[in-house]
Amino acid sequence: MASKRDYYEVLQVSKTASAEEIKRAYRKMAVQFHPDKNPGDASAEEKFKELGEAYDVLSDPEKRAAYDRFGHNAFAQGGGAARGGGGGGFHDPFDVFREVFGTGGGGGGGGIFEQFFAGAVGGGGRREDRNRGADLRYDLEISLEEAARGCEKDVPLEKMERCPVCKGSGGEQSAKVVTCSDCRGRGQVLASRGFFQVAQTCGRCRGTGQLIDKPCKRCSGEGRLEQPSRIKLKIPPGVEDGNRLRSTGQGEAGVRGGAPGDLYVIVSVKRHEVFERDGANLYCEVPISFTTATLGGEVIIPTLEGKAQLKVPAGTQGATMFKLKGKGMPQLNRGIFGDLLVRVLVEVPTKLDGEQRRKLEEFAASMGEDNSPIHKSFFEKAREFFS
Repeated sequence: MASKRDYYEVLQVSKTASAEEIKRAYRKMAVQFHPDKNPGDASAEEKFKELGEAYDVLSDPEKRAAYDRFGHNAFAQGGGAARGGGGGGFHDPFDVFREVFGTGGGGGGGGIFEQFFAGAVGGGGRREDRNRGADLRYDLEISLEEAARGCEKDVPLEKMERCPVCKGSGGEQSAKVVTCSDCRGRGQVLASRGFFQVAQTCGRCRGTGQLIDKPCKRCSGEGRLEQPSRIKLKIPPGVEDGNRLRSTGQGEAGVRGGAPGDLYVIVSVKRHEVFERDGANLYCEVPISFTTATLGGEVIIPTLEGKAQLKVPAGTQGATMFKLKGKGMPQLNRGIFGDLLVRVLVEVPTKLDGEQRRKLEEFAASMGEDNSPIHKSFFEKAREFFS
């Protein structure tokens, strides 16, 4: 049989921890390993049991003093230190859990205990919360131009919509709503799992806590049906790849008139053939001729709004970056535009006829170092390597 772990190690606190620190540590870890959050996980159940046992000892001043002095031997048979005597006398970890979370004892699973795990795992809680429809996710791909200008998209979905026959009530016109006798209106029932009793969604009322004596024949009393739907989505200017947009109330319809869920749209921006994006700035590379780089001139460049002219000064070197202010992307919900940064690539002629080659050779011979500042600077720095 495996030896028991140190109770302070179990709760991850020091031996000088205060009662409040021990309680806080137990609350945090008990929520993490509670069987309702880990259905079917035997390891989590064992950890939850171990946490309850450790807290039962360290939260009691007399037990803690005995444990600090004698360790686990303080609670061996005949040790007499454990509350309740004989065999250690440890509490059911659910009783400890209810005490810590302020619900009192008993096995009813009601009060704060039920409400707390309603929020954690989706059952119980207020009826309007239990009946709320599920949130949905939709992955939407758009172009860079659409991301820059904003757009409207028609999104097809298959989702639960309000039943057109009963208008979402789940019952016929003369139907009455009664409290579910299995869960007594709580939406949850207690189920035994060996040592544990855990709260589960009531199978009869599906967690609503209510039943309808004459359910709608079209939707079988649920108040909603799965059917195709189309939703118009407005995509604001400036969205980026990976942005998440929420469309309130466009998720699935709730059960029996419950509030609808929300639709979450995950935006993906397609890669552009010309521009690269970095936040609100755009980057592109534009080729210019050898003569334009040398003599200067104007070059037509693309922007998301059409064409623009870039003035290239004489003597422009390859890889020089030019900035066109305000020609980038809009910043989301700010009305501010980034810049377009253009890197020029100087093209070198690849085919020359005899006359062109002769003139270029004459030009090269007439060039001096004063007309090649980058060449001159480089060889001045590298002179020691050639000496």
